[in-house]
Amino acid sequence: MGPAPPPQRVARSRWALPDPSTADDRSGLVAFGADLAVETLVDAYRGGIFPWPHEAVPLPWFSPDPRGVLDVGVGASVSKSLRQRLRRCGWTSTVDVAFDEVAAACADRPSDEGTWVTDEMRDAYARLHRLGWVHSLEVWDADGGLVGGLYGVRVGGCFTGESMFHREPDASKVAFVDLVRRWGDAGGSLVDVQIPTDHLSSLGVVAVPRAEFLAWLRRVRDTPVGMVRDRLPVSRLVG
Repeated sequence: MGPAPPPQRVARSRWALPDPSTADDRSGLVAFGADLAVETLVDAYRGGIFPWPHEAVPLPWFSPDPRGVLDVGVGASVSKSLRQRLRRCGWTSTVDVAFDEVAAACADRPSDEGTWVTDEMRDAYARLHRLGWVHSLEVWDADGGLVGGLYGVRVGGCFTGESMFHREPDASKVAFVDLVRRWGDAGGSLVDVQIPTDHLSSLGVVAVPRAEFLAWLRRVRDTPVGMVRDRLPVSRLVG
């Protein structure tokens, strides 16, 4: 299949999006309102801002400090146990084969894990997916069942992960490690996970000041990068 084509050009947003450096120091909140139009989302991600819906308030937008990022030049961290699973699981991975199923699985995660993938968010990112701005990554078992995956937004050399899921232990970790490898092979510079967590830190994600992330984003957001889409065995990740 080769690399994905470049995303289609979109118009500028009708909204004047705020400077992310003005975000609230504690929450990272930048503003409320606007919409989930394609143009709004593209402008927002190019500026280091993302939506995080909450049912009790108008649409909130965030640019947290610190920001969770992974330098693909350094690569993801793969634990001994994950290496063993990669060698013996017989899983394969794809890109953009089952976006709708991945988004639905992310939305249906157990309630104790939480989800912000509302119907409106799924529709918005599906539109971005059709225009080439959003990619899904799928992990399949040997019988062809979808066991894990993630999706996110590409802006030049930056890939911002939005959500991930797993149906088998470690499948979301495999999806993330595979994303990092594919993105690096395609010429990408960084993977942005928005908010650092212990789970993602175990995979090599580090917390950086917002100003550092925004400067990095400005350097790479116009870099032409095409996600590698070929079906691949995940065992290559430890080869």
